Amino acid sequence: MDVGWVLPVCWLALGLIVVGCSVGAPRSRRAFGLGILSVALLWVAAGAGANLSFLMRGEDFSGFADQASTSFVRDTWESLVVPHHTVFIGLLIAFEAGAGAAVLLTGRVRQVALVLLMAFNVALLSFGWGYLMWSVPLVAALESLRRADRRWPISVTDALRPAAPARTAR
Repeated sequence: MDVGWVLPVCWLALGLIVVGCSVGAPRSRRAFGLGILSVALLWVAAGAGANLSFLMRGEDFSGFADQASTSFVRDTWESLVVPHHTVFIGLLIAFEAGAGAAVLLTGRVRQVALVLLMAFNVALLSFGWGYLMWSVPLVAALESLRRADRRWPISVTDALRPAAPARTAR
């Protein structure tokens, strides 16, 4: 059974959730919490987990940079990364897992993790303009979540917990 469609569907679904929640995050702590949780899942499971799976299956990531607009990126990828893919993809996995998990923490750690993930998405553009349709909305969503974090500097579990009912005056 071919399950090659699962990963792109996960990326798309989580990406849409992140973007959708980022719109409501400035006004809703639940949207903020779901957005942050989705960011973590996107990078830990669909990013680091998928790359770890590819690495364990023996993929060497050759051809990943074929759509890059500069020969420097294409040639460097094939001559440096592919022959040492276990090291470079291992570092990528560590980054994705670390940054994805760090967004679940509060305070400065979450802020830095969101900025790093924005930079990661901007860097994807060097691998081809096809990433533009992914990176632009995701960078905007991550920035919106980063700004909303100033209003909701709380844990994801607190953000997703139903709000206490409003007390009425007697």
